[in-house]
Amino acid sequence: MESITHPTPEEYAPFYTDYIQRAQARGDVIAALLLQIAEVRFALGNLSDEQARFRISADDWSIKEIVSHLIDAERVFSYRFLRISRKDKTPLAGFEQEDFVRESGADELALGDLLSEFEYLRRANAIAIKNVSEESAAQVGTASGSAVSARALIHMIVGHVEHHMASLREKYLPSIS
Repeated sequence: MESITHPTPEEYAPFYTDYIQRAQARGDVIAALLLQIAEVRFALGNLSDEQARFRISADDWSIKEIVSHLIDAERVFSYRFLRISRKDKTPLAGFEQEDFVRESGADELALGDLLSEFEYLRRANAIAIKNVSEESAAQVGTASGSAVSARALIHMIVGHVEHHMASLREKYLPSIS
């Protein structure tokens, strides 16, 4: 698929509106999938492991934990995309992101490894998304108790990274410089 049409509001829960809008602002969502790999590396790749443990408060995630969360969400959204694009109508459960981050042990992992894991996962997902038909992308299923299309999930994958990168640039990275 060369490009993908934007989802309508009926194709996703209102909670995801910010992600969808951020992805739409990128224009070509398919191209954004690969561009975000370089953007994440450019923003975070020169940080030391100690710098990447920075958190803006005790209650906030560290930079490494945010990257781990990007990886987890990428896996969850791409799994949902796979199931829904293949016309699987089985309702898919949500996930508790706080539990996932807490159990990830991200602060003890090398930032370089986290960035590589994100890259490899994203490259594989980009190939799968690029090769999906428009008909498959339009399929609708249920995830986290709400209707969602495969097309909306593609936008969520991009928009979720946009959301967290904006937060990192605004709140985290200026404090480290």
